[in-house]
Amino acid sequence: MTDLGVYGDWLAVPALRDRLYPKAAPGPALRRRIRATLGCDTDRAPADVRMERRWYRDGVAGQEVSWSVGYGPRTKAWVLRPQGAARPLPGVLALHDHGGAKFFGKEKIADDDRPPAAALGEIRDRAYGGRAFANALALAGFVVLVPDVFLWSSRRFPVDDMPEPVQAVVRASETANGAVDEVARYDRAAAHHEHIIAKYCTVLGTSLAGVIAYEDRIAANYLLHRDDVRPGPLGCVGLSGGGARAALLQATADHIGAAVIAGMMSAQAHLLPRHVVPHSWMFFPPGLARLADWPDLAGSRAPSPLLVQYNREDPLFPPTGMAAAHERLTEIYAGEGAPSAYVGAFFDGPHKFDVEMQDQASAWLADRLGANP
Repeated sequence: MTDLGVYGDWLAVPALRDRLYPKAAPGPALRRRIRATLGCDTDRAPADVRMERRWYRDGVAGQEVSWSVGYGPRTKAWVLRPQGAARPLPGVLALHDHGGAKFFGKEKIADDDRPPAAALGEIRDRAYGGRAFANALALAGFVVLVPDVFLWSSRRFPVDDMPEPVQAVVRASETANGAVDEVARYDRAAAHHEHIIAKYCTVLGTSLAGVIAYEDRIAANYLLHRDDVRPGPLGCVGLSGGGARAALLQATADHIGAAVIAGMMSAQAHLLPRHVVPHSWMFFPPGLARLADWPDLAGSRAPSPLLVQYNREDPLFPPTGMAAAHERLTEIYAGEGAPSAYVGAFFDGPHKFDVEMQDQASAWLADRLGANP
């Protein structure tokens, strides 16, 4: 049984099928078209930047900073660097995932001076090998920025601000299944709320991917201008939704010079008709399918270095889709005369960014950006 049931033949209509996922040559023209398709085609510096607090933990010097992107609650971000580092270091954005969990954002992948919330244990064990990978990345010789983004953590919508139909679904679920804690309640509401936000994005001429890429570019602009960040290109890295954010930054931010996409790569035609449901709106910007495929978006900055990590048993992507994406990215980078600038690494296991993958990503970023622990 497919997701479309009696409408399975919809996918075979030539008027739809034949115009989708054209091969797109990398370069500035494609990136401009991607930005226009995503919406939010502007850049800006963060407004009203504030230093909120500082801490030290296990060899990492941390700061909490905040800024305004011009709407909604202030964005909070953590800046992590090796304690005692005396010189500017390369900058990397560590991007939290989607994971169907929006109560936490930066906290999924980074530690501050407080014990992690109990609810983070399952997330980190399942997805990150039990490790706060952004802290480990800082110790490898980087200034690491871990920003919240639209809809997560400091950028959440309060449940009371969500439309009544969403609140009604949450109430009905709690009536049927019993009360849940604050984290579970929020994540349940946010799952339904994302569809409404996607509608608003469309009405506003943008997309969820476009808003998130816009906010991540603001974060990159902040990192780029810190005194403790070495002049030059930035890196970015993320798993799943964080990998989508890395791909979007790779395509839309000119100062990204090395990107790591973990567990977020497939030729999108291969997702049909069984692998669309598990993904968020972030992965499906309206109009992208008529411009380029997801691997073309990720490869649009070729020959800029790109590491893509695939999990062979990832239930979110069919093996044929991952293989097709790897083949397409290999073709893109070879066509730019830089076949070694793209690395596709395949790992056994399910959807994850475990310690082995993190260590590969850290070493790869250090080699491309010139970090020294």
